Amino acid sequence: MARKRPESKNQKLLDMIREAYQPETAQDIQDALKDLTSGLLEEMLKAELDEHLDYEFGKEPLGMNSRNGYSSKTLKSTSGEMEIRVPRDRDGSFEPQVVKKYEKDISNIENQIISMYGRGMTTRDISSHIQEIYGFGLSESTVTKITNKILPTIEEWRQRPLESVYPFVFMDAIHYNVRDNGVVAKKAVYVVLAYTMDGYKEVLGMYVGENESSKYWLMVLNDLKNRGLQNVLIFSTDNLPGFTQAITAVYPKAEIQKCIIHQIRSSTRYVNYKDIKELTKDLKTIYKANSEETALVQLDFFEDKWGKKYPSCVRSWINNWAELSTFFKYPPEIRKLMYTTNAIENFNRQLRKVTKNKTIFPTDFSLEKSLYLAMSNATAKWTSRMRGWDQILAQLEIFFEDILV
Repeated sequence: MARKRPESKNQKLLDMIREAYQPETAQDIQDALKDLTSGLLEEMLKAELDEHLDYEFGKEPLGMNSRNGYSSKTLKSTSGEMEIRVPRDRDGSFEPQVVKKYEKDISNIENQIISMYGRGMTTRDISSHIQEIYGFGLSESTVTKITNKILPTIEEWRQRPLESVYPFVFMDAIHYNVRDNGVVAKKAVYVVLAYTMDGYKEVLGMYVGENESSKYWLMVLNDLKNRGLQNVLIFSTDNLPGFTQAITAVYPKAEIQKCIIHQIRSSTRYVNYKDIKELTKDLKTIYKANSEETALVQLDFFEDKWGKKYPSCVRSWINNWAELSTFFKYPPEIRKLMYTTNAIENFNRQLRKVTKNKTIFPTDFSLEKSLYLAMSNATAKWTSRMRGWDQILAQLEIFFEDILV
């Protein structure tokens, strides 16, 4: 005979609510929740006063101070306004903590939960933290439901219209473990960061997808175009094969600069550690050259010196030269911005700092919530305009006169 599964506390509570309130509509349920919340708060306030006076309700006072009736208070909550009775003491020394004297909005608990989630705390940590601060527990599932309230905000941000032109757009991907149909899978988060025509940084989008591929990047680029981005002057990207074709298909007028730092990392992956210092020093003479002509001369020297020992390294620089050398066309102020993806890598580091405590995300939604809140916290500090932007923009207007008309 199969054992009967024990009735959960949640189920018992639901049965009690149904029996006591007999709700028939969603509004009836809201009213029941408000009634239960106000009742719970009143019981907690009574318990606080008991502790303050050091005697329980119905017993004789142990000192001069004693209970002195109640005052009514209207509170604002996520379920609407509710009336509670706040117990008083005779000498007015009672300072309630669960609902402070002048506090009228208790919905801030939810905002605190969302803020904690955005700073990298797990649902378990948040649940414990709320217990320590407020003296009542919230299940991990309740914390999840509260943080899910920002999902419509994320969707609105993801679909917001973009400006028609961005001078610099940086694209990179970071990777996370996400549980998918019971299996932990490595997923890429495609991040697009840009400088606006006014010289401010802006995150254009973050997309959770499968492992990084040029095909998915093409989808991302089409999404940017559908949201109003008609022209990009310069793209800075990593060295993913097929990136150039994807960009050219959507933004044929854009310049493409492959990140020099990514190129150094990928091309020296199999270089012996004894040679790495000397080889990277020789590479520096290439990408730090004053002109492309000088850089090509240095590339020839590099090939003569290292071509036989590390042919794949040398071949990588030669094969990718068209997109690695784009920055040589421009003056130093523009070169500095475009020849690496430092701007987006710094942003990615801030995302990783917040998400490092969560080794595996249970769903794509949980990952999106963490990233969006981390992004909101990071971008709130982006209040300064790029230094020297007026000069940079004046130069861009000359180089891209056909676009910036």
